[in-house]
Amino acid sequence: MSGPAFHVLIPARRASTRLPDKPLLDLGGAPLVVRVAERARASAPLSCTVATDDPAIAQACTQAGVAALLTRADHPSGSDRLAEAVQRLGLADEAIVVNVQGDEPLIDPLLVREVAALLHRRPDCVMATAAHPIAQAADLFNPNIVKVVLDAQGTALLFSRAPIPWWRDAPTQDAGQPLPQRPAGAQPLRHIGLYAYRAGFLRRFPQLEPAPLEQCEALEQLRVLWHGQRIAVTVTERAPGPGVDTPEDLARVRQLWAGLHRS
Repeated sequence: MSGPAFHVLIPARRASTRLPDKPLLDLGGAPLVVRVAERARASAPLSCTVATDDPAIAQACTQAGVAALLTRADHPSGSDRLAEAVQRLGLADEAIVVNVQGDEPLIDPLLVREVAALLHRRPDCVMATAAHPIAQAADLFNPNIVKVVLDAQGTALLFSRAPIPWWRDAPTQDAGQPLPQRPAGAQPLRHIGLYAYRAGFLRRFPQLEPAPLEQCEALEQLRVLWHGQRIAVTVTERAPGPGVDTPEDLARVRQLWAGLHRS
């Protein structure tokens, strides 16, 4: 498969208040985190490694033939865990690292490659990510769905849980309706939590002071913008598959997985 060389890192923690032992829960006969790694490996990276603070997760990965790295348990965020993994793996500063979340077993391998390729094409950016158009007002108004607005070069201007961009002259702002037609270029975009980093920047990220906007919105990517760095965004028409945060999510993903793999 042609395209830029890149590595995949998958941060995985066992602690989850809404879904205990989430990475180890069964999905089609294998732990959830193993299914994520299998999906990520379909994007043809140079390497794919699960970075975890839990020996049970590392053991489950190793038994399934998935590379795993046992990291420190005191990291405040997934980015800090990835920074340790990059350092221990000895990746060069210019290497591209794609962070695939450990609860996204339906992630599109082509999108993983697209994000890596975008960062490769954008030497002015330290990160790349993805977004797709929002069609329903309920999604625009949902604070659990992160929105992003872009500049003319496809670089992120702002990420927010708020409904941005806000169309002042919209005929309706009813959250229960489809979005009305907006002016060209003002389509709301849902941020997809898939990131490509330059390894050198990922090493530096934990040393950057947290930004007030980041602390307000609970969005780490705002720290990058706050410190004057740039994030390239690819816009895809393909909505991402659902992640797994709750028991209801797990049931839905199990049903979708069974449908995809039915003989």
